[in-house]
Amino acid sequence: MNMDIQPKRTGLSFEIFPPKRTASVASIYCALADLRKLSPDFISVTYGAGGSNQGRQTLEIVNAVRNHYDMTAVAHMPCISMTRDEAARQLADFRQAGVDRVLALRGDLPADGSIPAGDFSHASDLVSFIRGLEGFENFRIYAACYPERHPDSPDWEADIRHLKLKVDAGVDGLITQLFFTNSLFYEFMDRIRSAGIDVPVEAGIMPVINSRQIERMVQLCKASLPEKFCCVMEKYRDNPEAMFQIGCAYAVDQIIDLAAHGVDGIHLYTMNNPLVAARIHESVRAVLGR
Repeated sequence: MNMDIQPKRTGLSFEIFPPKRTASVASIYCALADLRKLSPDFISVTYGAGGSNQGRQTLEIVNAVRNHYDMTAVAHMPCISMTRDEAARQLADFRQAGVDRVLALRGDLPADGSIPAGDFSHASDLVSFIRGLEGFENFRIYAACYPERHPDSPDWEADIRHLKLKVDAGVDGLITQLFFTNSLFYEFMDRIRSAGIDVPVEAGIMPVINSRQIERMVQLCKASLPEKFCCVMEKYRDNPEAMFQIGCAYAVDQIIDLAAHGVDGIHLYTMNNPLVAARIHESVRAVLGR
């Protein structure tokens, strides 16, 4: 028996977000230095939360990821309130910084239900715009997908139809919203592959290390929680050390199962916590062939 066969290398990437408006953007750089040691395939940077300066913060951070820390950067780009000129300027800023990868997103609609003024109604519109923009032919475009269906989709048929429209517009790869039940991801993959969507899909995994975090994220993302995990979380919610161990262990278990099923990649929602990322990386690096 040949014992030198190497396991398939599974992609591993991390998401970070700009600090709150009350904190300096410099607070993220220590986290980036630690994440760099884990050799991720890329670092994605969200658009922040509120305020007119959020796009500039994203640009500053992806610039640092690419040019100071020498890692591949993916800039989140929500388009719901953008004009075509604004989108073109932002893309030019990314390109000038050496960043040639974006995650094309619609973005959250206002809580009051109003429709923001802008030239893009859906992420697919932004994907088509980038693909038709001179000088950006080589940009790599990622898009989001939802293993438990997009919250705005009335049914699976509509959800997959809109996802295929987005992919056919020129998407290179997909990153899923967070999920906690792998069987839902496998069912989702069967659906999209049957629909002819064949781009790589990275599974979004969030280690839950405190109860407030999970309650907020599940409310925002509409992700369901397995009963077993809810029971454990409820029992240890006031024990930070136990919650850290439980959150990391649950994420590791998910990742090992996903790797065994041949997942294209893991996208770890780090919540800007490099300690969590390092703990999980140490537990799964051999499994991921890294």
